[in-house]
Amino acid sequence: MLINRLHLVNFRQHEDTELVFGTGLTGIIGPNGAGKTTLLEAIAWAMYGMPAARGSRDTIRRRGAPPRAKVEVELDFTLGAHQYHLVRSLQNAELYQDGQSAPIANSLGAVTERVTRLLGMSRDEFFNTYFTGQKELAVMAAMSPGERAQFLSRVLGYERIRTAQDRLREQRSTLRARLEALRGSLPDLAELEAEATRAAERLAAAAAAERAGREALAAAEAAHAEAGPRWETVQRQRETVAALETELRLAGERRRVADTGVARMSREHADAVAARAALDVVAPRLAPLAGLRAELERLEHAAAAHTARKGQLAQRDEVARRLAELDARLVALPSAEAIAAGRTRVAELSAALAAVALEVESRRTSWVQDGQEARTKRQGLLDQYQDLRDQRDRILAAGPEGACPTCARPLGAEFDTVIGVLDRQLEEVQTNGRFYKGRIEQLKEEPTELLAVESQRLAFERELSRATADEGKLEAQAQEEATLRRERARLAARAAELEAALGTALGAYDEARHAAVRREVRALEPLALDAERHRGLAERAPGLEEEERAARAELAEADLLAQTLRGRVAALGYSEETWRAARAAADAAATRRQHAEMTCVRARAERESAEEAGRVVARRREERAAREREAAAAATDLALRQELDRALTDLRTDLNAALRPDLSELASSFLRDLTGGRYTDLELDESYCATLVDDGDPKPVISGGEEDLANLALRLAISQMIAERAGQPLSLLILDEIFGSLDEERRQAVVDLLRSLADRFPQVILITHIDSVREGFDRVIRVGLDLTRGVAIAKDEPLEGRDVAA
Repeated sequence: MLINRLHLVNFRQHEDTELVFGTGLTGIIGPNGAGKTTLLEAIAWAMYGMPAARGSRDTIRRRGAPPRAKVEVELDFTLGAHQYHLVRSLQNAELYQDGQSAPIANSLGAVTERVTRLLGMSRDEFFNTYFTGQKELAVMAAMSPGERAQFLSRVLGYERIRTAQDRLREQRSTLRARLEALRGSLPDLAELEAEATRAAERLAAAAAAERAGREALAAAEAAHAEAGPRWETVQRQRETVAALETELRLAGERRRVADTGVARMSREHADAVAARAALDVVAPRLAPLAGLRAELERLEHAAAAHTARKGQLAQRDEVARRLAELDARLVALPSAEAIAAGRTRVAELSAALAAVALEVESRRTSWVQDGQEARTKRQGLLDQYQDLRDQRDRILAAGPEGACPTCARPLGAEFDTVIGVLDRQLEEVQTNGRFYKGRIEQLKEEPTELLAVESQRLAFERELSRATADEGKLEAQAQEEATLRRERARLAARAAELEAALGTALGAYDEARHAAVRREVRALEPLALDAERHRGLAERAPGLEEEERAARAELAEADLLAQTLRGRVAALGYSEETWRAARAAADAAATRRQHAEMTCVRARAERESAEEAGRVVARRREERAAREREAAAAATDLALRQELDRALTDLRTDLNAALRPDLSELASSFLRDLTGGRYTDLELDESYCATLVDDGDPKPVISGGEEDLANLALRLAISQMIAERAGQPLSLLILDEIFGSLDEERRQAVVDLLRSLADRFPQVILITHIDSVREGFDRVIRVGLDLTRGVAIAKDEPLEGRDVAA
């Protein structure tokens, strides 16, 4: 893998940084905190997403970036014969291959998964292969012997064997539990045989009981056949007697009704004779009633006409009054010139108000933006001041002979220079902070010009409100004119109609005669009703005599029918005692048959249950045989997996035994190059502890610089072994602050080694804050920090006597 180009937008300290990489040894140099390591973090984040970055999504965004500004990293790299272009933001990711317009993966998860498959490495394997930091050089030093072996097995891929063994053990546990469950669920064979014997005995007893039940049922059915006909004969007699008694009761009811009718007819005939006599008495008094009714009807018509004329006179007066009111309202309506003047006034005020409102908005926006800009600048300066103060305090606490917080070396003669630079930076930040603090206080209150324009806008709003109200009133009055004229025309037509109706002459009306006639008619009405009732009764007299004779004949016929029905009931000779005896005999026969049927049903059910019990025993025998076969198969699978687990354990033992010599040989090769042949071998004991060999003799006590060299050689050897087992050539190596406590001579030896290993590592990127090693690089990228903006700046720095591409 080779990195060709990296572009950061609003990522950590980098606002817009673009770097083009090439082969050879590239140095990224700059002070701590400037954003050097951020470049490598951006590479890892682009390839593997958030798990490869420090912090959260919110902390990745550059401080000071607009809220909706994009956060994006572009990475161009070569892998095998293909070129890839990767773009990742906080919301999405896309991966392109060989300049194609369509991405081969286009989501956060899909891009991470595709990159993992392309490299053949997980995120941890990638970091342990291509990336090496200062803290990672002695990665195994703090581990126990067992942890070192386990760490190497994991990063070199041997841990997959352990994973396979874990899965085998899970399967063995499952198989063992299944085998035990199968064996434990096998039913006892002797118990099965006993159950079969009991089922056969039960079946024989049930068959005998079923035969006895069928015989009892036959005898019961014969008895029921004998008692049934006699019971049916007595039952039919009982039904006939019941029917005759019902008819006898109906005949008695018929006689009672006939007797009542005879009495009623006698009374009504007497009432008709009395009504005829009363009608002869009242007829002379009712003679004038017809004439009075006709006169009353004529007087009612005259009274209605008189009342209608009085209503028309009142309507005519009301219509005249409303016409006068409408004429007055029409005279008071506004003219067209007044309405036009009102509209012109409203338009002028609206235009003036819009202009003033636009000026207010412009001045307010400028005031708010100035305040926000001042607060943003001051906050950035406060953060910068705190960072510088913390750095100065750490250096003062360490002193000239203490370890530098960034490079872990004593500052010595450079102590005062570094403190002076930090003091000047702090003074500059304080001066700028005081300026922006005063600017913030100045912008707290609204400017006088803004207040004046705002007051002018309020005055225009009030005047426009009054002019709009006046215009609305004029418009409403003008719209009312058409309605008023239509209403006046309608009322004028109604007035003409009323005048025409009042011009028609009416006949004379005598109100006193009307009242007298009404009283006479009301006095005779009750007498007329009585006369009508008497007349109806008198007219029914002939018919009532005929109805009385018919009622007496009906009474005689009912008496004859009752006598006949009593004779028929006596002739049947039926008694309740005979019926109860026949019913008891029939019920006893039915009960006996029912009991016999239930006995047969129970015997049949018992037989079927016994047969089912025999079938259950047979099924349990078959299930036992099947479980025995299944248990034998599970035992075979368990033995196979136990043998496979032992084979994998032996394989891991052989691999671990071969790992230490291979790793020691690779590390020794790198160590000879780093020390110029002073140390020839780096041996690893069974605990993977490193020991340097000096002229063939082990050297257990070594200096800090020698320990760093040994750790670097071991780390390079691990990286190469991981890459070889991953199937990828180790073309890229990134080293971050690996010099540690090395002196100048050994730093240069590390640089020379990395340059000499171009056949193994065609592209090496080394990050350091130590400027003295720059002469050994093929290319230098200088990273600095713009303190006023808090933004990292990265650019190529030409080397003397070399032509470096940008």
